[in-house]
Amino acid sequence: MFGAGAAILGGAALLASRKEDRGGAHDSYFVALSDALRKAGIAHPVLVIDKKRLDHNIAAARATVDAAGLPLRVVVKSLPAMGLIDHVAAGMGTSRFMVFNGAMLEIMAAREGADLLLGKPLPAAEFAAFIDKVGAETAGRIQWLIDTQSRLGQYAEIAAGRGMNLRANLELDIGLHRGGFKSAGEIAEVADKARAYPHVAITGLMGYDPHVPKMGDMEDAYGKSQAIYRDAIEVLKGKLGVDPTSLTLNGAGSPTYLRHTKGTVANEVSVGSAFVKPADFDLSLLDHHVPASFIATPVIKAGPMQLPGHEWLTRPLSFMDPNAERAFFIYGGHWLATPVSPPGLQYSSLFGRSSNQEMLTGSTNVALAPDDYVFFRPNQSEAVFLQFGDIVLFDGERIEGAWETFPVSA
Repeated sequence: MFGAGAAILGGAALLASRKEDRGGAHDSYFVALSDALRKAGIAHPVLVIDKKRLDHNIAAARATVDAAGLPLRVVVKSLPAMGLIDHVAAGMGTSRFMVFNGAMLEIMAAREGADLLLGKPLPAAEFAAFIDKVGAETAGRIQWLIDTQSRLGQYAEIAAGRGMNLRANLELDIGLHRGGFKSAGEIAEVADKARAYPHVAITGLMGYDPHVPKMGDMEDAYGKSQAIYRDAIEVLKGKLGVDPTSLTLNGAGSPTYLRHTKGTVANEVSVGSAFVKPADFDLSLLDHHVPASFIATPVIKAGPMQLPGHEWLTRPLSFMDPNAERAFFIYGGHWLATPVSPPGLQYSSLFGRSSNQEMLTGSTNVALAPDDYVFFRPNQSEAVFLQFGDIVLFDGERIEGAWETFPVSA
Protein backbone atom coordinates (compact mmCIF):
# COMPACT_ATOMS: atom_id res chain seq x y z
CA MET A 1 0.00 0.00 0.00
CA PHE A 2 2.80 2.41 0.92
CA GLY A 3 4.61 1.57 -2.32
CA ALA A 4 1.49 2.14 -4.39
CA GLY A 5 0.82 5.44 -2.59
CA ALA A 6 4.35 6.64 -3.21
CA ALA A 7 4.05 5.75 -6.88
CA ILE A 8 0.77 7.66 -7.15
CA LEU A 9 2.25 10.70 -5.40
CA GLY A 10 5.36 10.52 -7.56
CA GLY A 11 3.27 10.33 -10.71
CA ALA A 12 1.16 13.26 -9.60
CA ALA A 13 4.28 15.31 -8.88
CA LEU A 14 5.67 14.40 -12.29
CA LEU A 15 2.50 15.53 -14.03
CA ALA A 16 2.40 18.70 -11.95
CA SER A 17 5.92 19.61 -13.09
CA ARG A 18 5.08 19.09 -16.76
CA LYS A 19 5.24 22.37 -18.64
CA GLU A 20 2.29 23.94 -20.38
CA ASP A 21 2.05 23.79 -24.17
CA ARG A 22 2.53 27.39 -25.31
CA GLY A 23 2.54 26.70 -29.04
CA GLY A 24 0.38 28.45 -31.59
CA ALA A 25 0.27 30.17 -34.96
CA HIS A 26 1.22 33.66 -36.16
CA ASP A 27 -1.44 36.24 -35.33
CA SER A 28 -2.84 38.50 -38.04
CA TYR A 29 -0.01 41.04 -37.65
CA PHE A 30 2.76 38.52 -38.28
CA VAL A 31 0.76 36.85 -41.04
CA ALA A 32 0.64 40.23 -42.80
CA LEU A 33 4.34 40.81 -42.21
CA SER A 34 5.14 37.32 -43.54
CA ASP A 35 3.10 37.99 -46.67
CA ALA A 36 4.83 41.32 -47.19
CA LEU A 37 8.31 39.78 -46.88
CA ARG A 38 7.39 36.96 -49.24
CA LYS A 39 6.02 39.37 -51.86
CA ALA A 40 9.20 41.44 -51.56
CA GLY A 41 11.28 38.34 -52.25
CA ILE A 42 13.14 38.56 -48.95
CA ALA A 43 14.40 35.13 -47.92
CA HIS A 44 17.25 35.90 -45.53
CA PRO A 45 17.50 37.38 -42.01
CA VAL A 46 16.48 41.05 -41.90
CA LEU A 47 15.83 43.73 -39.33
CA VAL A 48 12.35 45.16 -39.89
CA ILE A 49 11.01 48.48 -38.64
CA ASP A 50 7.26 49.05 -38.67
CA LYS A 51 6.97 52.70 -39.74
CA LYS A 52 3.43 53.14 -38.42
CA ARG A 53 4.52 51.90 -35.01
CA LEU A 54 7.66 54.04 -35.19
CA ASP A 55 5.49 57.09 -35.91
CA HIS A 56 3.25 56.16 -32.98
CA ASN A 57 6.30 56.19 -30.69
CA ILE A 58 7.54 59.50 -32.09
CA ALA A 59 4.13 61.05 -31.48
CA ALA A 60 4.01 59.60 -27.96
CA ALA A 61 7.43 61.00 -27.10
CA ARG A 62 6.75 64.40 -28.63
CA ALA A 63 3.44 64.82 -26.83
CA THR A 64 5.08 64.22 -23.45
CA VAL A 65 8.26 66.28 -23.91
CA ASP A 66 6.46 69.18 -25.60
CA ALA A 67 3.95 69.37 -22.76
CA ALA A 68 6.85 69.59 -20.32
CA GLY A 69 8.82 72.06 -22.45
CA LEU A 70 11.79 69.68 -22.57
CA PRO A 71 13.90 69.50 -25.76
CA LEU A 72 14.85 65.98 -26.82
CA ARG A 73 18.30 64.77 -27.86
CA VAL A 74 18.26 61.74 -30.19
CA VAL A 75 20.59 58.89 -29.15
CA VAL A 76 22.43 57.89 -32.33
CA LYS A 77 23.81 54.51 -31.21
CA SER A 78 20.28 53.22 -30.65
CA LEU A 79 19.09 54.24 -34.14
CA PRO A 80 22.19 53.63 -36.31
CA ALA A 81 20.84 54.46 -39.77
CA MET A 82 20.74 57.97 -41.18
CA GLY A 83 17.26 57.47 -42.62
CA LEU A 84 15.99 56.39 -39.22
CA ILE A 85 17.75 59.26 -37.45
CA ASP A 86 16.40 61.78 -39.95
CA HIS A 87 12.87 60.41 -39.56
CA VAL A 88 12.97 60.59 -35.77
CA ALA A 89 14.67 63.98 -35.65
CA ALA A 90 12.13 65.46 -38.09
CA GLY A 91 9.25 64.00 -36.11
CA MET A 92 10.65 65.39 -32.87
CA GLY A 93 11.64 68.75 -34.36
CA THR A 94 15.19 68.49 -32.98
CA SER A 95 18.76 68.90 -34.19
CA ARG A 96 20.28 67.63 -30.94
CA PHE A 97 22.10 64.29 -31.00
CA MET A 98 24.04 62.15 -28.53
CA VAL A 99 26.89 60.07 -29.97
CA PHE A 100 28.89 57.27 -28.38
CA ASN A 101 31.81 56.35 -30.64
CA GLY A 102 34.26 57.95 -33.03
CA ALA A 103 32.95 56.22 -36.16
CA MET A 104 29.40 57.50 -35.73
CA LEU A 105 30.66 60.86 -34.51
CA GLU A 106 32.51 61.35 -37.79
CA ILE A 107 29.30 60.70 -39.74
CA MET A 108 27.19 62.97 -37.54
CA ALA A 109 29.80 65.77 -37.51
CA ALA A 110 29.27 66.14 -41.25
CA ARG A 111 25.59 66.85 -40.68
CA GLU A 112 24.92 70.56 -41.07
CA GLY A 113 23.54 72.24 -37.95
CA ALA A 114 23.87 69.15 -35.73
CA ASP A 115 24.23 69.87 -32.00
CA LEU A 116 26.43 66.98 -30.82
CA LEU A 117 27.06 65.77 -27.27
CA LEU A 118 29.17 62.74 -26.43
CA GLY A 119 27.37 60.13 -24.35
CA LYS A 120 30.57 58.56 -23.06
CA PRO A 121 34.17 59.74 -22.77
CA LEU A 122 36.38 58.55 -25.61
CA PRO A 123 39.98 57.45 -25.06
CA ALA A 124 42.40 60.33 -25.49
CA ALA A 125 43.99 58.69 -28.55
CA GLU A 126 40.63 58.51 -30.33
CA PHE A 127 39.89 62.12 -29.37
CA ALA A 128 43.19 63.20 -30.92
CA ALA A 129 42.67 61.11 -34.06
CA PHE A 130 39.21 62.59 -34.54
CA ILE A 131 40.51 66.16 -34.40
CA ASP A 132 43.24 65.29 -36.89
CA LYS A 133 40.62 63.82 -39.24
CA VAL A 134 37.90 66.49 -39.15
CA GLY A 135 39.84 69.56 -38.05
CA ALA A 136 39.86 71.72 -34.94
CA GLU A 137 36.93 73.89 -36.03
CA THR A 138 34.53 70.96 -36.48
CA ALA A 139 35.76 69.19 -33.34
CA GLY A 140 35.44 72.43 -31.40
CA ARG A 141 31.68 72.56 -32.02
CA ILE A 142 31.14 69.24 -30.21
CA GLN A 143 30.52 68.90 -26.48
CA TRP A 144 33.00 66.30 -25.21
CA LEU A 145 32.12 64.25 -22.13
CA ILE A 146 34.59 64.53 -19.26
CA ASP A 147 34.38 62.07 -16.37
CA THR A 148 37.62 62.70 -14.43
CA GLN A 149 40.12 65.47 -13.79
CA SER A 150 42.82 63.42 -15.50
CA ARG A 151 40.74 63.10 -18.67
CA LEU A 152 40.15 66.84 -18.66
CA GLY A 153 43.92 67.31 -18.50
CA GLN A 154 44.49 64.88 -21.37
CA TYR A 155 41.87 66.48 -23.58
CA ALA A 156 43.01 70.00 -22.75
CA GLU A 157 46.60 69.19 -23.70
CA ILE A 158 45.56 67.53 -26.97
CA ALA A 159 43.22 70.40 -27.86
CA ALA A 160 45.88 73.02 -27.11
CA GLY A 161 48.36 71.25 -29.35
CA ARG A 162 45.88 71.44 -32.24
CA GLY A 163 44.63 74.98 -31.68
CA MET A 164 41.17 73.79 -30.67
CA ASN A 165 38.74 75.24 -28.16
CA LEU A 166 37.45 72.43 -25.94
CA ARG A 167 33.78 72.37 -24.92
CA ALA A 168 33.62 70.09 -21.88
CA ASN A 169 30.40 68.56 -20.57
CA LEU A 170 30.85 66.93 -17.16
CA GLU A 171 29.53 63.43 -16.51
CA LEU A 172 27.74 63.02 -13.17
CA ASP A 173 27.33 59.82 -11.18
CA ILE A 174 23.76 60.30 -9.97
CA GLY A 175 23.37 56.75 -8.70
CA LEU A 176 24.30 54.43 -11.57
CA HIS A 177 27.93 54.20 -10.34
CA ARG A 178 29.38 53.76 -13.83
CA GLY A 179 31.84 56.58 -13.44
CA GLY A 180 31.64 60.34 -13.44
CA PHE A 181 31.84 63.00 -10.73
CA LYS A 182 30.09 61.93 -7.53
CA SER A 183 29.76 65.07 -5.46
CA ALA A 184 29.53 68.83 -5.48
CA GLY A 185 33.10 68.92 -4.15
CA GLU A 186 34.43 66.98 -7.12
CA ILE A 187 32.54 69.26 -9.51
CA ALA A 188 34.05 72.30 -7.81
CA GLU A 189 37.56 70.87 -8.19
CA VAL A 190 37.19 70.08 -11.90
CA ALA A 191 35.58 73.48 -12.52
CA ASP A 192 38.60 75.18 -10.95
CA LYS A 193 40.93 73.05 -13.07
CA ALA A 194 39.01 73.90 -16.25
CA ARG A 195 39.23 77.63 -15.50
CA ALA A 196 43.02 77.33 -15.55
CA TYR A 197 42.89 76.50 -19.27
CA PRO A 198 42.03 79.54 -21.43
CA HIS A 199 40.88 77.30 -24.31
CA VAL A 200 38.51 75.14 -22.18
CA ALA A 201 34.88 75.95 -21.41
CA ILE A 202 32.51 73.88 -19.29
CA THR A 203 29.28 73.69 -21.27
CA GLY A 204 27.07 71.63 -18.98
CA LEU A 205 26.37 68.35 -17.21
CA MET A 206 25.17 64.88 -18.17
CA GLY A 207 23.47 62.58 -15.67
CA TYR A 208 22.18 59.16 -16.78
CA ASP A 209 19.71 57.39 -14.49
CA PRO A 210 18.51 54.04 -16.00
CA HIS A 211 18.85 52.41 -12.58
CA VAL A 212 15.90 54.42 -11.23
CA PRO A 213 13.01 52.21 -12.55
CA LYS A 214 14.75 49.12 -11.16
CA MET A 215 14.95 50.35 -7.58
CA GLY A 216 12.48 49.21 -4.94
CA ASP A 217 11.30 52.78 -4.43
CA MET A 218 11.58 54.50 -7.79
CA GLU A 219 10.50 57.91 -6.51
CA ASP A 220 13.08 57.83 -3.73
CA ALA A 221 15.82 56.83 -6.19
CA TYR A 222 14.77 59.55 -8.61
CA GLY A 223 14.71 62.14 -5.84
CA LYS A 224 18.24 61.23 -4.75
CA SER A 225 19.57 61.40 -8.31
CA GLN A 226 17.95 64.79 -8.81
CA ALA A 227 19.44 66.10 -5.58
CA ILE A 228 22.97 65.20 -6.71
CA TYR A 229 22.32 66.85 -10.07
CA ARG A 230 20.85 69.97 -8.42
CA ASP A 231 23.94 70.39 -6.20
CA ALA A 232 26.22 70.13 -9.25
CA ILE A 233 24.24 72.83 -11.04
CA GLU A 234 24.60 75.15 -8.06
CA VAL A 235 28.37 74.61 -8.04
CA LEU A 236 28.68 75.49 -11.72
CA LYS A 237 26.44 78.50 -11.24
CA GLY A 238 28.79 79.81 -8.56
CA LYS A 239 32.08 78.82 -10.20
CA LEU A 240 31.26 79.93 -13.73
CA GLY A 241 28.99 82.85 -12.92
CA VAL A 242 26.52 81.77 -15.60
CA ASP A 243 22.78 81.30 -15.85
CA PRO A 244 22.26 77.49 -15.64
CA THR A 245 19.71 77.69 -18.44
CA SER A 246 22.57 78.60 -20.78
CA LEU A 247 24.21 75.23 -20.06
CA THR A 248 23.43 71.83 -21.57
CA LEU A 249 21.92 69.99 -18.60
CA ASN A 250 21.29 66.57 -20.10
CA GLY A 251 19.36 63.88 -18.31
CA ALA A 252 17.22 60.79 -18.59
CA GLY A 253 17.41 58.15 -21.30
CA SER A 254 14.65 55.97 -22.70
CA PRO A 255 13.83 54.22 -19.39
CA THR A 256 13.25 57.46 -17.47
CA TYR A 257 12.47 60.28 -19.88
CA LEU A 258 8.77 60.14 -19.01
CA ARG A 259 9.55 60.64 -15.31
CA HIS A 260 11.64 63.69 -16.19
CA THR A 261 8.67 65.26 -17.97
CA LYS A 262 6.91 65.35 -14.59
CA GLY A 263 9.67 67.43 -13.03
CA THR A 264 13.43 67.60 -13.50
CA VAL A 265 16.46 69.83 -12.96
CA ALA A 266 17.69 68.89 -16.44
CA ASN A 267 16.85 71.11 -19.39
CA GLU A 268 16.85 68.37 -22.02
CA VAL A 269 16.33 64.60 -22.19
CA SER A 270 17.99 61.93 -24.34
CA VAL A 271 15.91 59.21 -25.99
CA GLY A 272 16.84 56.53 -28.51
CA SER A 273 15.67 52.97 -27.95
CA ALA A 274 12.13 53.99 -26.93
CA PHE A 275 11.41 54.93 -30.54
CA VAL A 276 11.82 51.29 -31.63
CA LYS A 277 11.19 49.68 -28.20
CA PRO A 278 13.35 46.54 -28.02
CA ALA A 279 12.36 43.85 -25.50
CA ASP A 280 14.63 45.14 -22.72
CA PHE A 281 12.54 48.32 -22.71
CA ASP A 282 9.26 46.68 -21.72
CA LEU A 283 9.01 48.98 -18.71
CA SER A 284 5.99 50.57 -17.06
CA LEU A 285 7.38 54.04 -17.87
CA LEU A 286 7.26 53.09 -21.56
CA ASP A 287 3.76 51.60 -21.68
CA HIS A 288 2.76 54.37 -24.10
CA HIS A 289 5.30 53.06 -26.63
CA VAL A 290 4.86 49.95 -28.80
CA PRO A 291 7.39 47.45 -30.23
CA ALA A 292 8.40 48.75 -33.66
CA SER A 293 11.40 46.57 -34.56
CA PHE A 294 11.61 42.87 -35.35
CA ILE A 295 14.04 40.34 -36.77
CA ALA A 296 12.54 38.14 -39.49
CA THR A 297 14.25 34.98 -40.72
CA PRO A 298 13.16 31.92 -42.72
CA VAL A 299 12.92 28.38 -41.39
CA ILE A 300 15.47 26.16 -43.17
CA LYS A 301 14.54 22.78 -41.68
CA ALA A 302 11.67 21.47 -39.54
CA GLY A 303 10.99 18.10 -37.93
CA PRO A 304 10.80 16.11 -34.70
CA MET A 305 13.27 17.10 -32.00
CA GLN A 306 16.15 14.62 -31.55
CA LEU A 307 19.05 15.03 -29.15
CA PRO A 308 22.36 14.04 -30.76
CA GLY A 309 23.97 11.05 -29.02
CA HIS A 310 21.13 10.82 -26.49
CA GLU A 311 18.17 10.15 -28.73
CA TRP A 312 16.53 8.02 -26.04
CA LEU A 313 16.13 11.17 -23.88
CA THR A 314 14.08 12.93 -26.51
CA ARG A 315 10.71 11.36 -25.69
CA PRO A 316 10.84 11.82 -21.89
CA LEU A 317 12.11 15.41 -22.28
CA SER A 318 9.41 16.30 -24.79
CA PHE A 319 6.83 14.70 -22.50
CA MET A 320 7.93 16.95 -19.65
CA ASP A 321 8.08 19.95 -21.98
CA PRO A 322 5.76 19.71 -25.00
CA ASN A 323 7.42 22.91 -26.28
CA ALA A 324 10.46 20.75 -27.08
CA GLU A 325 8.65 18.26 -29.34
CA ARG A 326 9.60 19.83 -32.67
CA ALA A 327 12.85 21.37 -33.92
CA PHE A 328 13.12 24.32 -36.28
CA PHE A 329 16.47 25.28 -37.75
CA ILE A 330 16.48 28.89 -38.92
CA TYR A 331 18.60 30.96 -41.28
CA GLY A 332 21.24 32.54 -39.00
CA GLY A 333 20.73 33.07 -35.29
CA HIS A 334 22.40 33.62 -31.94
CA TRP A 335 21.19 37.21 -31.92
CA LEU A 336 20.58 39.23 -28.78
CA ALA A 337 16.85 38.75 -29.32
CA THR A 338 13.73 36.98 -28.04
CA PRO A 339 11.52 34.80 -30.28
CA VAL A 340 8.00 36.22 -30.35
CA SER A 341 6.11 34.59 -33.22
CA PRO A 342 4.80 32.05 -33.64
CA PRO A 343 4.23 31.72 -29.87
CA GLY A 344 5.84 28.91 -27.93
CA LEU A 345 9.25 28.91 -29.61
CA GLN A 346 12.25 28.64 -27.33
CA TYR A 347 16.00 28.15 -27.38
CA SER A 348 17.42 24.76 -26.37
CA SER A 349 20.08 24.81 -23.67
CA LEU A 350 20.74 21.11 -24.36
CA PHE A 351 21.32 21.51 -28.10
CA GLY A 352 23.14 24.85 -27.77
CA ARG A 353 23.24 28.09 -29.75
CA SER A 354 24.34 28.69 -33.34
CA SER A 355 24.85 31.78 -35.49
CA ASN A 356 24.61 29.65 -38.63
CA GLN A 357 21.47 27.52 -38.16
CA GLU A 358 19.99 28.31 -34.76
CA MET A 359 17.66 25.63 -33.45
CA LEU A 360 14.38 26.62 -31.83
CA THR A 361 11.95 24.15 -30.38
CA GLY A 362 8.19 24.23 -30.21
CA SER A 363 5.18 21.99 -29.70
CA THR A 364 3.18 20.20 -32.36
CA ASN A 365 0.89 23.26 -32.32
CA VAL A 366 3.66 25.25 -34.01
CA ALA A 367 3.00 24.39 -37.65
CA LEU A 368 6.08 25.97 -39.20
CA ALA A 369 7.46 24.56 -42.44
CA PRO A 370 10.64 25.37 -44.38
CA ASP A 371 10.50 28.88 -45.93
CA ASP A 372 8.03 30.11 -43.29
CA TYR A 373 9.23 33.06 -41.20
CA VAL A 374 10.14 33.22 -37.53
CA PHE A 375 10.07 36.62 -35.80
CA PHE A 376 12.14 37.91 -32.89
CA ARG A 377 12.24 41.14 -30.93
CA PRO A 378 15.73 42.55 -30.47
CA ASN A 379 16.53 42.82 -26.78
CA GLN A 380 18.47 46.01 -27.52
CA SER A 381 18.84 48.11 -30.63
CA GLU A 382 22.47 49.27 -30.71
CA ALA A 383 23.79 45.73 -30.22
CA VAL A 384 21.63 44.25 -32.99
CA PHE A 385 20.66 46.76 -35.68
CA LEU A 386 24.04 46.72 -37.42
CA GLN A 387 24.05 42.95 -37.97
CA PHE A 388 21.67 42.66 -40.92
CA GLY A 389 22.59 45.25 -43.54
CA ASP A 390 19.85 47.62 -44.64
CA ILE A 391 16.84 47.99 -42.34
CA VAL A 392 13.64 46.87 -44.08
CA LEU A 393 10.59 49.14 -43.73
CA PHE A 394 7.07 47.73 -43.24
CA ASP A 395 4.05 50.01 -43.64
CA GLY A 396 1.50 47.56 -42.23
CA GLU A 397 0.76 46.01 -45.61
CA ARG A 398 3.92 45.90 -47.68
CA ILE A 399 7.67 46.41 -47.63
CA GLU A 400 8.11 49.97 -48.81
CA GLY A 401 11.87 50.33 -48.91
CA ALA A 402 14.95 50.24 -46.68
CA TRP A 403 17.27 52.44 -44.66
CA GLU A 404 21.01 51.96 -45.03
CA THR A 405 22.73 51.37 -41.70
CA PHE A 406 25.98 52.93 -40.57
CA PRO A 407 29.19 50.94 -41.08
CA VAL A 408 29.71 48.37 -38.34
CA SER A 409 31.34 49.84 -35.23
CA ALA A 410 31.41 49.09 -31.53
